[in-house]
Amino acid sequence: MKAVIIYDSVFGNTEKVAQSVGQALGASAEVSVLPVSEATPERLRGADLLIAGAPTRQFRPSDGMRQWLDSLPAGALQGMKTAAFDTRMSVKDANVWVLTVMVKIFGYAAEPMAKKLKAKGGQPTGTPAGFLVKGTEGPLFDGELERAAAWAQTLAAH
Repeated sequence: MKAVIIYDSVFGNTEKVAQSVGQALGASAEVSVLPVSEATPERLRGADLLIAGAPTRQFRPSDGMRQWLDSLPAGALQGMKTAAFDTRMSVKDANVWVLTVMVKIFGYAAEPMAKKLKAKGGQPTGTPAGFLVKGTEGPLFDGELERAAAWAQTLAAH
């Protein structure tokens, strides 16, 4: 299996999750982990699995990831399994009622990324995932990289 993980990262947390996912898949797949700035159509050629990851910024994926997903031609991911993850602030730990309400209305980045991947022809595998950071900039909460690796293993099993 050939897997490509495309990520955008603002404070380095999403990159760490992407690397953890890549390492977890590496035992059973040929894996490339690429920042969105290096994600060209040629890098996707022959991939069986594409995983996209971005931080949640203003309740949606980062600008770089949104632009990359929008730039994919219709059908570009035909026949490819796809999955998405985001990094997000813990609403519970923020303990701000306005944020809790806004998240209920607008959500996080992983779900809209998964929908966009499907709209470009991808075959969704697994459930979109979110990994928690402390505050706006992080770091990741303890155990999140291990949780990311476990999530990756579920994708490999599909």
